[in-house]
Amino acid sequence: MRIVPVPCLKDNYAYLVVCEATKKAAVVDPSEAKPVLAAAEREGVELVAIWNTHHHWDHTGGNKELLEALPELQVVAHESDHGRIPGQSTFAEEGDEVTVGKQVRGHIIYNPGHTTGAVSYVIDDAPAVFTGDTLFGAGCGRLFEGTPEMMHESLTKLAALPEATQVYCGHEYTANNLRFAAAAEPGSAAVAERAAAVAAVRERGEPTVPFTIGEDRSTNPFLRADQPAVIEAVRAAEPPSSDDPVRVFAALRRWKDRF
Repeated sequence: MRIVPVPCLKDNYAYLVVCEATKKAAVVDPSEAKPVLAAAEREGVELVAIWNTHHHWDHTGGNKELLEALPELQVVAHESDHGRIPGQSTFAEEGDEVTVGKQVRGHIIYNPGHTTGAVSYVIDDAPAVFTGDTLFGAGCGRLFEGTPEMMHESLTKLAALPEATQVYCGHEYTANNLRFAAAAEPGSAAVAERAAAVAAVRERGEPTVPFTIGEDRSTNPFLRADQPAVIEAVRAAEPPSSDDPVRVFAALRRWKDRF
């Protein structure tokens, strides 16, 4: 398997997920069609599927044009997004399998919070996960449709993946997220080290994806709402109703929204 990031719009990423044996590929979250088609031609692959993580236009905006060019494309999204995903033909649920060619086998994690139909696509053999706007590098998505309880549970599912799992998220937000992480966990050597590494990567014009679940466990405050340093910082900035991790997570999200 090979994964090819495709920059789209201002700071979005689509991804080609390529079966090397057959040169067939799925595309994750095509916000635009033209960069995806150009990447597929450059990489010498045949697009056979669209995997949408949620219904927002900056993740589905290329669906219609891609289907006009390639009408046989399978369009996968969560069953609850019926009517909200252009061209959706597969209505998936938690645990359903996704495949590309002979070699790419994965499954779906249902992770509502950012939206009520959000999903991630896990490729176990890689291991890799495509998280859309649920889990970012050192951050998470805003709660547009779901509740803090939903998002905390969704992030907990993702954080439970093996440490070496490579995370491919929907946006290039890592540098900004690490600035918040430094405020939410002041004095964290892991956050400072990752921020320096990310700054160097961005200076070279390179993406900060993929990163690993292990990296995010140690630097993402939204995965660390049970840590004393995070709780103390939240109490000072956006006091939670209690030290319960869900309540701390909710306060963190409110704080980040105005950060």
